Amino acid sequence: MIALAAALICPILSTPARAERLKDIASFGGVRQNQLSGYGIVVGLDGTGDQTTQTPFTVQSIMAMLQQKGISLPAGTQLQLKNVAAVMVTTSLPAFAQPGQTIDVTVSSMGNAKSLRGGTLLMTPLQGADGQVYAMAQGNILVGGVGASGGGASTQVNQLAVGRISAGATVERAVASNLGADNQVKLELNTTDFSTASRVVEAINDKFGPGIATALDGRVIRVRVPSSSDQRVSFLGILENMDVRSSEAAAKVILNARTGSIVMNRAVTLDTCAISHGNLTVTIGGDTQVSQPPAGSRGATVVTQNPSASVKKDPGRVIMLNNGASLAEVVKAMNAIGATPQDLLSILQSLKAAGSLRAELEII
Repeated sequence: MIALAAALICPILSTPARAERLKDIASFGGVRQNQLSGYGIVVGLDGTGDQTTQTPFTVQSIMAMLQQKGISLPAGTQLQLKNVAAVMVTTSLPAFAQPGQTIDVTVSSMGNAKSLRGGTLLMTPLQGADGQVYAMAQGNILVGGVGASGGGASTQVNQLAVGRISAGATVERAVASNLGADNQVKLELNTTDFSTASRVVEAINDKFGPGIATALDGRVIRVRVPSSSDQRVSFLGILENMDVRSSEAAAKVILNARTGSIVMNRAVTLDTCAISHGNLTVTIGGDTQVSQPPAGSRGATVVTQNPSASVKKDPGRVIMLNNGASLAEVVKAMNAIGATPQDLLSILQSLKAAGSLRAELEII
């Protein structure tokens, strides 16, 4: 795995830096998505719905819905609903979305439903963080997984408790936008970088004239825009497609302790250091022996334990890395000492503690 990473990294190291479009490294302030969610009911399942004895909220929801429809149930009625499931519906409201537009929604089971395949989501209001309803969702659910069971055996491919409805929600309320207020917009870089912000300001002023762009800090750039809405849209379209040379990314190593995966960018280097790697294997066991007395004697059978313990040490190797070693050299050295990705987690942490790793170490 590490050898493959080295093979993939080497061409990257030889690739010269090139300019990036402004839309790829920055966004306009206020132009964003807004998360929506709602509680709903899925009906029409083929006996794969919630077990209502364990999910009482499903029954409560159905009874409340029936009362709204003018149907009264006798007191003490016990409903057994195998074709119904309580779900949460989630989506994101795009920037500038207007009433009447449709958006996709994701439907996820809340209870113990086995599958949402073939179900239909009933009309569900989707609310924002302010509690206001911004969209209404309803429609047939498409589930990408499949499952089968019978005779005590079962099999399943992908997730059956989550589905999606394409164009399943209709926008009912627009989110007000103040883009272009006071004839200015704020351009926000994806990452804080003073040198990149300076280059962006220089590129904008060179193209549109001095004083059009001003850097507020290492992330936000204020840009003057035309007062007319159509001219403003045209201006922003030209702006976001401008090519700007961004600065070299900061050296960073990402460690995923759960999966053992490691990602390093090409800016990672090492100071002069020596790395050794070896494993200790400790084995503890015991042999059981039974002593049987001769026939006719009055002796008793005795069971004895003979514990054993052994320690096996694999031979270690020491690798010397010179000052300024590149990422390719680091990966090559790790292969040379036989380090696995899981071993590399500990090695990189030790290098950082020793001050030899010239990179930010982030564990996720």
